[in-house]
Amino acid sequence: MEIVASIFKLSAGIGLFLFAMYLIEESLKKLSGRNFKIFLQKITKNRIGAVSGGAIVTGILQSSSMVSLMVLAFVGAGVFTMKNAMAIILGANLGTTLDSWLVATLGFKVNIEVAAYPSICIGGLMLVIFGSRELFKYIAYFLLGFGLLFIGLSYMKTSMESQVSMFDFSVYAQMPLIVFVIIGFIITMLVQSSSVTMALTLSALHAGAIGFLPAAALVLGSETGTTIKILLSSIGGNASKKRVALGNLLFNIFLTIFAFIFIKPILFVITDIFSIANPLIGLVTFSSFVNLAGIIIFLPFLDPYAKFLERLFRNTDLTAAAYINHANPSEPESAMDLFRRETAYFIYNSMIFNLEQFELKFNALMDYPEFDQINEKRRFNTKTSDEKYIFIKELNGELLSFYLKLRSKLDEKNISKLNQLISSVRSAMYSVKSIHDIDLNLLNLKQSSKDIKYSFFIKHKTETELLYKQLKKTLDHEAVVNMDTFLNIYNQIQSNYSDALQGFYRDAHLAHIEDMDMTIANNFNRELYTSNKAILMALKDFLLNDKDAEAFNEIPIYLT
Repeated sequence: MEIVASIFKLSAGIGLFLFAMYLIEESLKKLSGRNFKIFLQKITKNRIGAVSGGAIVTGILQSSSMVSLMVLAFVGAGVFTMKNAMAIILGANLGTTLDSWLVATLGFKVNIEVAAYPSICIGGLMLVIFGSRELFKYIAYFLLGFGLLFIGLSYMKTSMESQVSMFDFSVYAQMPLIVFVIIGFIITMLVQSSSVTMALTLSALHAGAIGFLPAAALVLGSETGTTIKILLSSIGGNASKKRVALGNLLFNIFLTIFAFIFIKPILFVITDIFSIANPLIGLVTFSSFVNLAGIIIFLPFLDPYAKFLERLFRNTDLTAAAYINHANPSEPESAMDLFRRETAYFIYNSMIFNLEQFELKFNALMDYPEFDQINEKRRFNTKTSDEKYIFIKELNGELLSFYLKLRSKLDEKNISKLNQLISSVRSAMYSVKSIHDIDLNLLNLKQSSKDIKYSFFIKHKTETELLYKQLKKTLDHEAVVNMDTFLNIYNQIQSNYSDALQGFYRDAHLAHIEDMDMTIANNFNRELYTSNKAILMALKDFLLNDKDAEAFNEIPIYLT
């Protein structure tokens, strides 16, 4: 009966440890996830920065899987290069050893259950009293996770100590080291956490169930086992995602084989040269040393390695979307970031389409190298006007489809942000459609031999160019962007609409003009006004916060 109780206690410890890691990961993701993404994007300009960024973010978030999945999404969307993505993952492997140091230095030296009680008490009270407030809720999650982490570790430690007194584990010490590597791989693959495998191994080592050498082999197995989650996430993804997943797998396999071959010399360095007598500290040092050695060995070869992976998986992505087709709705933080990027890309192409109908070159007004590169790959600029319209409609459909998938994964606050972004998409699409619907009217005006009609077209062309220059300043944040900014632009659109029509009526009174020409001019003016208003609304929803965006919608002049 005691044996069964001990096994159950070990299982409970593993379960508590996993749940604690989940709480810590979720709390930090909510509290700081976006900031870490921004940090990663800023620091990954070179390989050293990418490695450092991966290590720092993983060290704080304590989830190499979370960072790897984030990288998987962003490299697929073209935010990270293949080379820098691999560098981030190299750093993430090192960063994940931070919690091992915490466990090894504190978890077995103090009464960790007693140390965990205050954290659980404060976290529980905070959740009950202030749980309705998001900030306090996730702080409570973190405190609960921190406390439960050490209680789970305590369960594992005492269970191992109990089992050592009941079983003779010395017989297992004679098994080949490769068996322990395989066991470490299987455990990590099943629990999807190398931290759990490390905690179990430390517990077994502390209790004397296994020796230092088999423990090191178990840790090596966990290095490869942790890659399975990202490998599964890449299934069905585009070429970039598959490159990252395979690149991560091959690197970890190489690292495991390399360290396994030199395992005894490495342990000799740790115990005899570094004089680390504590086996727990020695094991964590071994894990950190192996990952650091992997970075040093692999970093100079990132360029050819990235090229090898790119040759292995050719890009066959035929979707209109540039970002969201690489996003996973199950990772809502990353998915939201990519949805916003896709919205910006959609607005960008909508404005290109509108301007080109007036024979205005968009690139002369705006400079967005990231979007330019995407369009170059998609040969967007060489498409006909009708082909561009079809492309934009396809992208609109993909955005709407992904919106429905992502919506169910978000909390109320992020649903509001998502709704605002999809509203921006709808407005931009409406703007494009209005311009597309008057393409014949526009052609009639700009090719007309009648001065009054051609002048009418030139006037609108000039005003359109000025309008889009204003919109550029808002999009680039060169101007102060607030509700008044958009109200002033709207007033100008309204004024252009009225002045143009009144001027045309005045000129028509003095010249001979047919009824059909009046109809063409009137229809053209109305639809252009609708299009300009819609593109302004798209930028309003994209740039303003939800309160200001909603307040703008209630302005009487807009309602009229």
